[in-house]
Amino acid sequence: MAHLVLGLGNPGTEYAATRHNVGFRVIEELARRRALPLDRLECNARVAMAVADGGPPSLLLAQPQTYMNRSGYAARCLLEVHRLEPAAVLVVYDEINLPLGKLRLRRAGSPAGHRGMESVIENLRTDQIARLRLGVAPEDGPPAGEDLAGFVLSPFTAGEAETAAAMVVRAADACETWLAAGAEAAMNRYNG
Repeated sequence: MAHLVLGLGNPGTEYAATRHNVGFRVIEELARRRALPLDRLECNARVAMAVADGGPPSLLLAQPQTYMNRSGYAARCLLEVHRLEPAAVLVVYDEINLPLGKLRLRRAGSPAGHRGMESVIENLRTDQIARLRLGVAPEDGPPAGEDLAGFVLSPFTAGEAETAAAMVVRAADACETWLAAGAEAAMNRYNG
């Protein structure tokens, strides 16, 4: 069965290094590991495909090219075009309520205020979608009184960059475990 790993972020170079784009960075890491170019535009998303022996794709890696709060359109289109079920999808995105470096994989649930995940759930008409959340907040939590949109659209500080890069690699490892062994194995190994 084919799988889709959908990394959420915002298109454009001005957003590339922001906290909101860690989902895109995980997709880029997965594509790099497999030497798959993210050069296909399909369903308004940058897509890389792993295809074995000329058959249908066994793995799709995708970065929606809409803004975060419209990510669900690409998700729905990719599922329809490739005849995938929501159970074959893993959505990867930033989480303001987790400290930087922490990962949380869940099989299903509410969007918990994340507009990108909200769009995916709304467009797929189910909350039974696996998701991997990547912590982007300082250890003492998100900045109090600061505009959270401004915070997530800011780059990591010089002191956070190394932790963020290591988190992206661990998140890609978690995606690999999800693909190979399922959600339970990935949750046991990477949540915490």
